[in-house]
Amino acid sequence: MEANARWTLVTAVAPIAWGTTYYVTRAALPADHPLYGAVLRALPAGLLLLAVRRRLPRGAWWWRSLVLGTLNMGAFFALVYVAAQLLPTSIASTVMATSPVAMTLLAWPLLAERPRALPLAGACAGLGGVCLMVLDGAADIDPLGLLASVAAMTMSSVGYILAKRWGGGVDVLAGTAWQLIAGALVLLPAAAAVEGAPPALDGRAVLGFCYVTTIATALAFAAWFTGLRHLTAAGVGLIGLLNPVTGVLLGTLVASETLGAQQWCGLVLVLAGVLTGQPVTARALARIRERARTRPGAVVPLLVKCPPEKVSSSARRS
Repeated sequence: MEANARWTLVTAVAPIAWGTTYYVTRAALPADHPLYGAVLRALPAGLLLLAVRRRLPRGAWWWRSLVLGTLNMGAFFALVYVAAQLLPTSIASTVMATSPVAMTLLAWPLLAERPRALPLAGACAGLGGVCLMVLDGAADIDPLGLLASVAAMTMSSVGYILAKRWGGGVDVLAGTAWQLIAGALVLLPAAAAVEGAPPALDGRAVLGFCYVTTIATALAFAAWFTGLRHLTAAGVGLIGLLNPVTGVLLGTLVASETLGAQQWCGLVLVLAGVLTGQPVTARALARIRERARTRPGAVVPLLVKCPPEKVSSSARRS
């Protein structure tokens, strides 16, 4: 149980770091070059991890890195960009919050991880909490933006499941580096075609990219894929709900945004959902049930056998 708790904390580094990128992006990064921003975020992070683990892909990992990099970074970043342009943040965040349910269901056919009641209940609670935090009921939904958001959520969910399935014999840092580099190379032609020349960066933007590259990408994805190595896909997906929670709390603490009662209730519901779906919670509940069955004074039905002579005498009296 202690090992699972430790890997849960390691995995939580990823969504918490990703949640900080909302503020850093608004405060420091160029807003009119999101695709180049994704390339400048992913490529240096991949090269940094590759410098730490100087290993190149071998055999099937050449094409696996391309597939995973496209699903988890390249196409994912592009689709999120389209969704951000066409959808309100509240709708896009709610669609992405369905990822734990998608990962739980995809893990069944791809990883033979059968859906369990607690993770599914936690995913539903977390989704409800995100809806309370971000939905205001006044958003217009663009069908193309909704399709892009659903595609991004689905592709990343499939990519994370495949990363867990394929990554057993590969060093986590090296595998993460290959994915980041491949994803950046896939995204680079799209950035050049859509946005033209790369943006000019001032000192503030350089510092912002340094943070996003090292903390919110290199460290975050390494922690995320480490969690997928040691925890169930359903549990990792639920931990990802800490992403919008971090964004909301950081906006409150740093950007002077205010939260109403509905947002606070949603935040509590998300945290409850994350805790509900973790293996630690399932084991704790199992121990509580076991103690309840074995505590002194518990009623335990016993089968009492009557001696033969008493049975016969009773039968004779009847």
